[in-house]
Amino acid sequence: MDSARQAEVHRKTSETDITIRVGLDEPASGTISTGHGFLDHMLFQLQRHGDFRLDVKATGDLHIDVHHLAEDCGITFGQVLNRALGDRRGIERYADGLVPMDETLIQLALDLSGRSWLEFNSAGFEGDAGGFNAHHLKEFFRGFCNHAGANLHVRVLAGIETHHVCEASMKAFARSLGRACRVTGDSLKSTKGLL
Repeated sequence: MDSARQAEVHRKTSETDITIRVGLDEPASGTISTGHGFLDHMLFQLQRHGDFRLDVKATGDLHIDVHHLAEDCGITFGQVLNRALGDRRGIERYADGLVPMDETLIQLALDLSGRSWLEFNSAGFEGDAGGFNAHHLKEFFRGFCNHAGANLHVRVLAGIETHHVCEASMKAFARSLGRACRVTGDSLKSTKGLL
């Protein structure tokens, strides 16, 4: 089903079973079901604020923790985005932004460079939202970066409540990702000739 700017990836391990489909040029839509309410909430933010089609069907060993499911959703999303982007010709590549949510303010910068790097200090936000915490979000982002070939910097400029820190971070990521994936020309934005 892979074609221009859309793809589907199925990943199955002894801990998780995940299928993710993206359509980068389709409007925000799709169904999301992971069995974990707050992770679903995060992925709906990604769909809505990224403004693309995102379908996620996932199960995992939630009787242990949400960690494996969050990490593997990040890995699978990175893989499917990488496929959907193809050679990345014409994409904007870079995007950044500030997202406030009540007492929280997130600064985020993203480069779809083909190289993996994550800077996100989740220390100081030790609470959770439905069993999901900022460390789980960090594992989602790490999985994404490693498999999408993305450089991502997330800074919590202000924040107290873990739900708000996670949600504002995901909204900032989604908005930046949507802009970075936009086709704005026909050249490759790299002096190397490869992303």
